[in-house]
Amino acid sequence: MITTILPLDYFFILLGVTLAIISLMSFRDKANPKRFATGSFWALYAVVFLVGDRLLPLVVGMIVVVMALIAGLGGVSLGKYGQFTPEERRSSARKLGNRLLYPALIIPFTTMIGSVVFQKTKIGGLFLLDQKNFTLVSLGIGCILALVAACRFTRSTPVQAMREARRLIDSMGWAVVLPHMLAVLGLLFMDAGVGKAVAQVTTAYIPMDSRFVAVAVYCLGMAIFTMIMGNAFASFPVMAGGVGIPILVGVFHGNPAIIAAIGMFSGYCGTLMTPMAANFNIVPAALLDLPDKNGVIKVQILTALPLLGVNILLMYNLMNAF
Repeated sequence: MITTILPLDYFFILLGVTLAIISLMSFRDKANPKRFATGSFWALYAVVFLVGDRLLPLVVGMIVVVMALIAGLGGVSLGKYGQFTPEERRSSARKLGNRLLYPALIIPFTTMIGSVVFQKTKIGGLFLLDQKNFTLVSLGIGCILALVAACRFTRSTPVQAMREARRLIDSMGWAVVLPHMLAVLGLLFMDAGVGKAVAQVTTAYIPMDSRFVAVAVYCLGMAIFTMIMGNAFASFPVMAGGVGIPILVGVFHGNPAIIAAIGMFSGYCGTLMTPMAANFNIVPAALLDLPDKNGVIKVQILTALPLLGVNILLMYNLMNAF
């Protein structure tokens, strides 16, 4: 039954079409020495977005395995993108000035307005925005409006926009897919009972009768599992089920809200120290052409470790204070 005018599925289809066009452009790019492997990688990714919900899980799994093999063997490579010359870019930047920022600002502004103002808006008895994903739908609308504005300000064509999209996505390479892979890994960890295993190991080998030790294990575990999975949201159910709920709440009667908040913050410390959080740490290095792909991580470690120590002290002193 249709209950919304703009379901999230429309944006999945739009993203799939975009990836399909990028794939076609990659296949046709003779300057890319690995154009067939690169094109195949993005084509498979497009299939997942376009018809993934209609395919058997086994088929989708096989697609993911093939994508992993292509990426692992170095099949995603850079090509030629029809970019403007450096002088043309400098001339355009001088001419446009601060207006270059307008399209970027449209995205958060539209997302906020859509989520807050139009969340419950109805037209003809149907919700305007997908009620389960109104923030993501608002974000998608913001991206479309930003693209239109960027083309208008720069007097470029949608074709040039697709060239730039392909250049960016090729620069990020396999890291684009990593957040999705890691989200699945988090679900696998939960289904496999990793949380229970963590509880058994910690209680068997670590003296959890000390509140400070329990807090330290929980915060360090959040950081370490986040470093493994690249996502604090995937780490949280593992550590909450293994230490947070049974020990910090059940034994030491801590405040669940404080334990959850500081626990997530501890997980974010792990995010700063791992290449698995590719969208935060590897992609910026690639887009900025940094000589050291781990340069961002090396700088962030100096912030992450002291902050993790502060989180342990905060949780120890605050979890029973409210």
